[in-house]
Amino acid sequence: MSQKLADIAHSRAGDKGNTLVLSLFPLDDKDYELLVEKVTAEKVKHHLAHQLKGPITRHEIPELQALLFTCENALASGVTTSLAMDAHGKSLSYALLEMAI
Repeated sequence: MSQKLADIAHSRAGDKGNTLVLSLFPLDDKDYELLVEKVTAEKVKHHLAHQLKGPITRHEIPELQALLFTCENALASGVTTSLAMDAHGKSLSYALLEMAI
């Protein structure tokens, strides 16, 4: 049985130029290992393929019970040079939470 990430996690986003950073935190610490197992860089790239065009690197931060995804070439060239509606990529953190695991 699958569930949405939003059922067990929350996310934040940040950006610098054309690089987007998505963080993922479990709502309950017991779900951190499930996130590590199920939310790979490849699955994030597939889920957000319409927006994320470059490589994605996943960083595990067990001290914070967090995953961090560095997404290159993700913001249509960046805030100051793009006509994208969400040049900052904030809504992509919500789109990530729609991913089924």
